[in-house]
This record gives sequence, C-alpha cells and structure tokens, in this order.
Amino acid sequence: MKLKFIIDQNYDKKFVNNKKELKELETQYPIELRYMKYSQKEYQKSWDEINDIFSDYIEKETGHKWFYKTYYCVVSSVHPGISNWGDEPKIIRWWLENAFTQRRITAHELILSHYFEIYNHHYKKYKLKDGQIWALAEIAAFALTSLCPITKKLWPWDGSGYYTNHNYPQLVDLQLKLKKTFLKRKNFDEYIEAGIKLVKDLDISPDKK
Repeated sequence: MKLKFIIDQNYDKKFVNNKKELKELETQYPIELRYMKYSQKEYQKSWDEINDIFSDYIEKETGHKWFYKTYYCVVSSVHPGISNWGDEPKIIRWWLENAFTQRRITAHELILSHYFEIYNHHYKKYKLKDGQIWALAEIAAFALTSLCPITKKLWPWDGSGYYTNHNYPQLVDLQLKLKKTFLKRKNFDEYIEAGIKLVKDLDISPDKK
C-alpha cells in the first residue's frame, strides 16, 4: 500500500456540514493554498519514511491485505481528520500540523478505512448499525497505533499510548474492555468478533456524548 497526499478542494467540500463552514472553506482556501501545498510536500516526505513499515505491519496484525494499492490523503483547509466507509480509498487530514506529528492520526484514519473494508467484506452478516461499526473501528485504530511495540518506531515522540481523553467519551468504557482482548488476542479476527459481541446491544454513535 502506498499513501499519496493530494489537494482536492471538491472532495474537501463534500464533508462541509453547513453554509458557515462552506463560506469559511471558500474564503480561506485561496489564502491557504500555498501553505497547504507546502504541508502536502512535507507530509508526504515524512510519511514516506514509514509507509512500507506501516503497510506491512497492518497487514500482518489484521491478517487482511489492504484493499487498494494506493490510498489518497486530501490535505484539508478545514477538516482535522476524516476517513470513509470503503467507497473509495481516500482520507482527509488538516494542513495545520507538524509533518512528523501528523503521522499517527493519518495512520488512525487509514486504519479506520481498513477496518470498514474488513467488516464490509467479512462481517456484514452480523448486521451492526453504522455507529456500532464506527465504534469498533475507532477503538481498533487506537489499539493498532499504540499497543504494538512497532508503533514506537513509527511515532517515537508520542507517549500518549492507548489514550481515552479523546473527543468520544461514549467510547471509553468499550475501549477499556477491549484493551485486554486486544493484548491477549490469538488473531485480529478473534478481536473483531469479541468486539461485535460487546457492541451489538449498545446504542452508540459519533454524535452521542
């Protein structure tokens, strides 16, 4: 798998939620474009240092090959981080970050996309709600970006670990329950199935605080 950072204003616009955000994007975009292109170049340079290691690591740990050979990261004017549900291999990352520290959240968004694909190809029979799938994907991304030793080589400056002080407090209880499961897993599919059992009766969504 290769990740390419790109500029795509139309894709950026797709995820604007209201007229205020759209106006902000359209006003700021021409002003910020020069700097966004700089971030695009620096993000790419930093990511290329770890791309192959990260790609192989995720395939090995999940037991599932990447579903696309090339993924694209749209450098955004307004969105800190957005994944997708498997309809195309694109994620979004904000331009206003350090080229090195952006790595972990970029990896997080890629893992979300990978998890959604795994679910769509192999676990649809469980008929989870979108919010339930999202919850499991987010928690898996927290685990895969912190609980395996190789992550210390990918973002060695990041000491936050399997943190729970994020923007989704509705995930914390389930996240803590699944930590032990992840650490003791025989394989990633076992971890997915354990998560499905725990989440199937929960009313959970990205917007529920």
